Amino acid sequence: MDLDDLPTKKTGPLADLEKEDLSTISADELGERVDRLKAEIERTNREIDAKQASRAAADAFFNS
Repeated sequence: MDLDDLPTKKTGPLADLEKEDLSTISADELGERVDRLKAEIERTNREIDAKQASRAAADAFFNS
């Protein structure tokens, strides 16, 4: 399956997060939210790096 074959409709927790009304949240709470989102981005990037390293190791093994 190609990524282009995946549905384009946004659903799930991230889509729900994007739809939240931020106007009812205090500035302090929004700051906390940003910090938590940044931490999640870092965690996600570490997982991407690990998967890419694993893929590169497999490619090197099978292409040698």
